[in-house]
Amino acid sequence: MYTALLLQRRLKQQLKSGEAEIVVVSPDPYMTYQPFLPEAAAGNISPRHVVVPLRRVLDRCQILIGEATAIDHAKRTATLRTLASEEEGTGTVDLAYDELVLAPGSISRTLPVPGLAEHGIGFKTVEEAIGLRNHVIEQMDIASSTRDPAIRDAALTFVFVGGGYAGVEALAELEDMARYASRYYHNIKAEDMKWILVEATGRILPEVGDVMGKYAVRELRARNIDVRLDTRLDSCEDRVAVLSDGARFPTRTLVWTAGVKPHPVLAATDLPRNDHGRLRCTAHLAVADTEHAWAAGDAAAVPDLTSDEPGKECAPNAQHAVRQARVLAENILASLRGAPLRDYRHAYAGSVASLGLHKGVGHVYGRKIKGYPAWLMHRVYHLSRVPTFNRKARVLAEWTLSGLFKREIVSLGSLEHPRAEFELAAGGERSRGTGRSKDGERSEGTEEA
Repeated sequence: MYTALLLQRRLKQQLKSGEAEIVVVSPDPYMTYQPFLPEAAAGNISPRHVVVPLRRVLDRCQILIGEATAIDHAKRTATLRTLASEEEGTGTVDLAYDELVLAPGSISRTLPVPGLAEHGIGFKTVEEAIGLRNHVIEQMDIASSTRDPAIRDAALTFVFVGGGYAGVEALAELEDMARYASRYYHNIKAEDMKWILVEATGRILPEVGDVMGKYAVRELRARNIDVRLDTRLDSCEDRVAVLSDGARFPTRTLVWTAGVKPHPVLAATDLPRNDHGRLRCTAHLAVADTEHAWAAGDAAAVPDLTSDEPGKECAPNAQHAVRQARVLAENILASLRGAPLRDYRHAYAGSVASLGLHKGVGHVYGRKIKGYPAWLMHRVYHLSRVPTFNRKARVLAEWTLSGLFKREIVSLGSLEHPRAEFELAAGGERSRGTGRSKDGERSEGTEEA
């Protein structure tokens, strides 16, 4: 989005005259600002303010809702599957191009853990974030109304796998939200809930450094969150999370945030990739040994020119991706005009992470910060980075209002199956509207949030 945005600004006259055309292919008509997903899950930000509508921001670009299934760069052709091609039954369509920008990001990296595909919930999209919020509140409703202690215990046990940003921030924000919501349940107390963080390595939040990572562990454990380091998830069959340390937790909530991997479309191209599956790129953000192909973000293995370590690549995070996108757009324009290209060079400034309302941790420009200052810096930084003034104003307004009024603790899980009520009225059976089938088990569609 950022690359297309800068290109449409610099090529305004060429786009108007028809000399140039920018086509953006995306499976969704919006860009998700992922650092705000934990706050959206906690109800601090409305879901619609976590996304940026592409058609409004890229008003001079052609937006195609679909995805690339293959790219033949030798022929300068991308094979696309769009909403229209599926309706028409044509399968795929071919799109010719002159310059290719490949920035599909990454997807969740799953492991062959028994039961994970059936019961795991991801946390990379706004749909997953809101689905998880609805799911957590629904589990509290189940625990409040059941007389079966085993069902109650499983409903109030929440297991998060992965101690990176996504896992820690999602767990911390949702635990904060659930603890607040528990005051409105006559038979659920905050201490009745079990929140478990499973991390395969010996520390969490490696981006903020070892010292601040240990502080984050102490902070979470002080909130009665069970942080298990050097521990793996061995199985989650039959809704029982079995850990490598021998612990077993019956649970109806298993959130998987254990890393990411390159988007599958990279494997369906004839472009060079490294051992990890990312596109091999130069410091100019051009695909190595390839003309007219560019990449940025999680999909690109870009050499880190600011590092003294030979062969080190830029970390796949938003801090690099946004800056790379701007350099990439400038280099595309320079290459079209025969001008010299600019190297991408950015020294890593540090990281901040939220641990719930008014709590945070960070390591910025060599300085360690924690507590309220880190939380405030986290909010200020991401408010400055979220695209468009419109989104900045709306997010700031919601933060201000949330400080003045109480949290919203409503579950709208029925939104996932909006036709369920009408199907019941038309003589059918309510099998999916509440996310549970007739025998009381959760339906497949809701289970995956």
